[in-house]
Amino acid sequence: MPPTTPEAPTVDGRASGWALAAVRIALGLLWIYGAGWKRPPDFGESSGTGLYEFSNLAVEHPVFPPFSWAMEQVVIPNIGLFGWGVLVLEATLGAFLVVGLLTRAWALIGAAQSLFIFLSVGAAPIEWPWSYVVMVAAHLAVAATCAGRWFGLDGILRPLWRSSGGRFARVAERLS
Repeated sequence: MPPTTPEAPTVDGRASGWALAAVRIALGLLWIYGAGWKRPPDFGESSGTGLYEFSNLAVEHPVFPPFSWAMEQVVIPNIGLFGWGVLVLEATLGAFLVVGLLTRAWALIGAAQSLFIFLSVGAAPIEWPWSYVVMVAAHLAVAATCAGRWFGLDGILRPLWRSSGGRFARVAERLS
């Protein structure tokens, strides 16, 4: 029988904390690894590989036609600009998740980026779309459980932010 009053989700015990830290770090390493094949300066345009190839899959195998249109009309013609943005975003996302800094915010960014990747390649025959659903869910779990407070910089810096009282500190505390 369900409880009569809703209870807030909690992380109960060290094992749960270490598991959350492991998921957070694994997601971070996944982003860093994935950033490695986004190679400047043309991001695969000259060879038809890499980010350029995967961006074209959004057009060839649309998941959501308006997204495919935006990829074809805006992203692919400007792959150099978007490639740098994706490379910097994913490398930064990975680094922040690995060290557990501002984890809630970066986990939400990771969920959004996973959704964008799904919209790009989710219908491609070479992809397994459920992997992106799992990535979104894992990032949401990391955000909801404040996983950076376990074996991460959020756990070290949060008490300092809380005692500081400055505007940046209040924002950082919420994003941790």
